Amino acid sequence: MFYYVSGTVAHIEPYLAVIDCGGVGYACRTTSYSLSALKQGEKGKLFTYLNVREDAMELYGFATAEELRLFQQLISVSGVGPKAALAILSASTPANLALSIITGDEKALTRAPGVGKKIAQRVILELKDKLAKGQSFGPAGETYGGTGVTIIPEDKLSEASAALAVLGYSPGEVAAALKGIDLDSQSLEQIIKQALKRMVKP
Repeated sequence: MFYYVSGTVAHIEPYLAVIDCGGVGYACRTTSYSLSALKQGEKGKLFTYLNVREDAMELYGFATAEELRLFQQLISVSGVGPKAALAILSASTPANLALSIITGDEKALTRAPGVGKKIAQRVILELKDKLAKGQSFGPAGETYGGTGVTIIPEDKLSEASAALAVLGYSPGEVAAALKGIDLDSQSLEQIIKQALKRMVKP
């Protein structure tokens, strides 16, 4: 229904931003990461998700399309509602969270308030299953499976591809974004951040 809202940031409080669009204030539940990108009284834009329940309609907003995609991935996990998803996203950046899921880092997920070990394990298991269906992608767009042998450039490529897939990018987009990036001299986090910058649409 709503793809994004854009207007003056009228009000900010923890987990909430109000965007004034033509005289109508849209209250968007959001993360601390997205709030850090907004300033009250200035123009702001949030990519949105409308959660419809029998007793309420709630609008969720995110500073980037990548964070919105990751939110949608999280709420698809059984037992993870919008509130828990916001808490998880507020404890990390989208790129770091995707990396934590790929590497099975439960501690990174349990840093979020109200998220215990069982929920963290479920998030990792269910999102890894989704990734497994797509496999990983090489620079030319070819798919390949893991061999169990650690070769640093290819291992980084595989992990970066999987992290970007968690954020909802297609095989073609992932391959294009990673093409030409120096895998040897950069950390996995730097590779993912560089790829994300290439995929940010104006």
